[in-house]
Amino acid sequence: MIEILHPGWLSLIVDEGRYGYADSGVPSSSALDALAYRMLNILLKNPSGTPAIEVMGHGFSLRIDTDVTCAITGARVETALNGEPLEPWTSFYAQKGSILKVKTILEGFRYYVGFSGRMDAEWVINSFSTNLECRFGGFKGRPFVKGDRVRITGPRMEKPDTIHEKNIPRMKPPHVLRFVEGPEMEYFSRESLRRLFEKKAFSWYNVFSKSNRTGIRLEGEPLAFKEGVEKSIISEGILPGTIQIPGDGLPIIMLHERTIGGYARLGVVIRADRDLLAHLKPGDKVTLEMVEPKEAEQLWDKKAQLYDTHTKTLQEVVQ
Repeated sequence: MIEILHPGWLSLIVDEGRYGYADSGVPSSSALDALAYRMLNILLKNPSGTPAIEVMGHGFSLRIDTDVTCAITGARVETALNGEPLEPWTSFYAQKGSILKVKTILEGFRYYVGFSGRMDAEWVINSFSTNLECRFGGFKGRPFVKGDRVRITGPRMEKPDTIHEKNIPRMKPPHVLRFVEGPEMEYFSRESLRRLFEKKAFSWYNVFSKSNRTGIRLEGEPLAFKEGVEKSIISEGILPGTIQIPGDGLPIIMLHERTIGGYARLGVVIRADRDLLAHLKPGDKVTLEMVEPKEAEQLWDKKAQLYDTHTKTLQEVVQ
């Protein structure tokens, strides 16, 4: 059993998400940083898909009422167990009655807390993930609040492990997001696109405070539509990472809580950079860089190799 002492800014249960239901309007609601989530379960020797807690903001704390191995991945955080500091992206023993507290975030924005064992969560449409808008899955379909208690089924004490420092992704701003061209890129003026891709101060955007798990709003130099072009489209399916441009010309990067959109699509953030979207916080500087599909595939292959290497290494440790 664990008890939430402080939920941080927002904490909820996530997993790999629910896929195959977008045609019915059901989004994935998956962990925003897929690599961090997967590495968490590798460190804990859990099966893939084991639910974890995704936390946004500092101050998160909980009491652990069983002997179990824990880990935290994602954002680099200053964390302590019973007052003793912990290393990032490392699993550790926690004895019954231990207090885990995240003091502050050093780099990044969202982090993942997990245990060797499975938190009892609602299994809805083939996933434990919390759908906040429809209020199902996770813990009663809602974020955690102080005093919530969650049972852990099959808690285990696994040998502590770690992800090497050099393999922890960089999450410090300014951020460069690479994307492939979207179907409505020709809606925008040539001059506007030229300014977007120049490596100058005004080509940077700032993350707006009104950003959440649905999407990230950017502030800065608006993109100008060509004269006579409609500033909206007939709603169509969208992918996580889709960069939509509403009538005001300021980008919105869609995350994991929508399946359709009605704004012009400048592009889609490449898969290799998509985990970084979990760590864009209000005020961060962001620039957009277009790449060809072939380069996007190569960048993803490189990142996938890192994950596969750790999977093999840690499986060998278990054996």
